[in-house]
Amino acid sequence: MPRAHEAIGFVVLGVFTVAWIWGGGALLLRRDPGERFWVWITVEQVVAGVQAVVGLVLLVLGYRPETWLHYVYGFGPLVILGIAHVMSREVTGGQAGGSRWTEPSALFTAASFICFGLSLRALMTGIGVG
Repeated sequence: MPRAHEAIGFVVLGVFTVAWIWGGGALLLRRDPGERFWVWITVEQVVAGVQAVVGLVLLVLGYRPETWLHYVYGFGPLVILGIAHVMSREVTGGQAGGSRWTEPSALFTAASFICFGLSLRALMTGIGVG
């Protein structure tokens, strides 16, 4: 795997880690994660998209991962984040009867946690571990 893709993979992993810890901490403390959390979620999505584009470029250039699961782990976060967007539009977070666990911030925290796991596995398959 080219070093640039690997380096971006570590950045993606770090960005997802910060997002789920930040959101999870806010949930546990029963606080709003704040506006900066949403800026971080935006950064998270951009970085994940850049990583996917770099992966596609490498694929076109003839680089192939050792296992097809790398594609699932690598593109999975984009799907998960898309699902989080759809679900966050459907919830009643902040309205009477809404649960803090169904607020958009909770959904994106959960999505970030899942994306963290997928990105970790993508990085591991990419560098040949596990």
